[in-house]
Amino acid sequence: MTHELTYSIAELTPYIDWTYFLHAWKVPAASAEAVTLQAEAAKVLQELNDNEAISIKGLVGLFAAGSRGDDILITADDGRLNVVPCLRQQHTSPGAPCLCLADFIHPLEHGTAVDKIGVFATSADYRPDHRHANDAYRQIMTQTLCDRLAEAAACRLHEEVRKELWGYAPEEELTIHDLLHEHHQGIRPATGYPSLPDQSINFILSPLIGMNRIGITLTENGAMRPSASVSGLMIAHPAARYFAVGPIDETQLHDYAMRRGLDEDRVRQFLTANYRQ
Repeated sequence: MTHELTYSIAELTPYIDWTYFLHAWKVPAASAEAVTLQAEAAKVLQELNDNEAISIKGLVGLFAAGSRGDDILITADDGRLNVVPCLRQQHTSPGAPCLCLADFIHPLEHGTAVDKIGVFATSADYRPDHRHANDAYRQIMTQTLCDRLAEAAACRLHEEVRKELWGYAPEEELTIHDLLHEHHQGIRPATGYPSLPDQSINFILSPLIGMNRIGITLTENGAMRPSASVSGLMIAHPAARYFAVGPIDETQLHDYAMRRGLDEDRVRQFLTANYRQ
């Protein structure tokens, strides 16, 4: 079942991680400049909220799932099996396991999915205001805030999934600080991020939940439009944690391309940050 949700700026403002906002501006967190910048951002947020200038939406589908090797297999609502190939770490500290997201999904039993997974997307779409058409600072500020709002929507959506929609942690009582520092059960690895670095996985996830329902379209490389969008998986396993896949070699690239069903040269383009000859 897929759920579509709409959020207001006021609702999401407490979920904004200002650390990343300041990082985007290259401003030290513990500085007078940071205080001034965040105060200016708060004023812009209030104005954007009052004018309903940003449409913020979330989408999440909950599906039966199982793992097979380094693949996650997701059963769509129509019964079709969708394969999400994952990458495994090849380099870790001595004694540490080489992790793969598929490790946190129960293996298929007799071809039957025995676990569950969430597929999500959030987006913050700004409707340009002609009054600020020539104000470069305001435009950059708004775009940076849209990026943070999309992430805040993912945080809020994940909370609703854990406590209500999926309900695997119904009694969770965490502060915003706890949420932003991910002191909850489960993870939500996003496409293009270290645990799930191939953003073209969006071509698999989008049909599962219908990302176009909330106005998200994909470029030829799987990037999302609006650019202030986040997508990925929600995994509930208590031991699940984030990690960086890191460098992969030719052997792993070949294996991944086979599982992805794509030409190796195409996969190299998707994994330029990971592939090492």
